[in-house]
Amino acid sequence: MKITPMSIIGAPELVRTNPAHAGNSPVRDVHSLSRPVSAQQEKKLGTFESYLLGAVDTVNQQQLDVNRLTRQYVTDPDSVNVEDITTAMAKAQMSLSLAQTVIDRITTGWNELSTTR
Repeated sequence: MKITPMSIIGAPELVRTNPAHAGNSPVRDVHSLSRPVSAQQEKKLGTFESYLLGAVDTVNQQQLDVNRLTRQYVTDPDSVNVEDITTAMAKAQMSLSLAQTVIDRITTGWNELSTTR
């Protein structure tokens, strides 16, 4: 299985308003975007905040999984395969590194925007 950054944290769902734009989500009317959205529809579409919280939760869960596997290996070595621990560690390290990079880029972008004004 090939691990990509988007498979680690999941890709955001974008809203297309023009059929010429790339993507496979349905095209929505621009005027429907300004209408109030029900709570159920908002959950389905997601918000930037929920996306970031979900990504952080996924990174945290991967770190906890590595910790759990390591403890299990120390207490009962025969119940855990060493390759599983190594794979979980690499996956957790990659997602943490990606999260750090995204946070650094967001911070840099925000600083550039605030100094431009």
